[in-house]
Amino acid sequence: METGRLIVLTGPSGVGKGTLLRSLLQRHPELYFSISVTTRSPRPGEMDGKDYYFISRSDFEEMVKAEKFLEWAEYAGNYYGTPRLQVEEHIARGESVILEIELEGARQIGKTFPDALRIFILPPSLPELEQRIRRRGTDSEEAISRRLSRAGDELAAATEFDIQIINDDLENTIHRIEAALFTYNPPFPVGET
Repeated sequence: METGRLIVLTGPSGVGKGTLLRSLLQRHPELYFSISVTTRSPRPGEMDGKDYYFISRSDFEEMVKAEKFLEWAEYAGNYYGTPRLQVEEHIARGESVILEIELEGARQIGKTFPDALRIFILPPSLPELEQRIRRRGTDSEEAISRRLSRAGDELAAATEFDIQIINDDLENTIHRIEAALFTYNPPFPVGET
């Protein structure tokens, strides 16, 4: 990538965005990952400032009022947002920034950064998505139901994005994302990856 740009990775909860992103960043340290801010509690093994910035709901709302987010959304009862300043600074320096965000935030980015490359990650099937969420072992039954209910709406929005990639095999999916990042020249045939 020769010039800085914004890359958005989105898809339903449990589709494997975090795993894909970690693999991409290991292979391509030139990508700058923008760490999101959230009001949800850390999952086992997650670290503040590495996986997310974990803050209180009231602090998040103050940041919204101060317009410190590039995008923000409420998802499954918690707030998530992308800090504006760091992203804008990296893009201005010609670096490529990758965001892992939820659908609502990805839609906001589409309006505020129309040149962003927006990639939607799909599960092989809804039953597989449910299994992935359950295997995490971090959500209550109520939270799992909310995530699965929302997944149907999210999957219906996949065609709003530049590229859709099915996460059926980690290595193949990484290669498809790399092809999109390093050889993407619009118009990329929607759904062909």
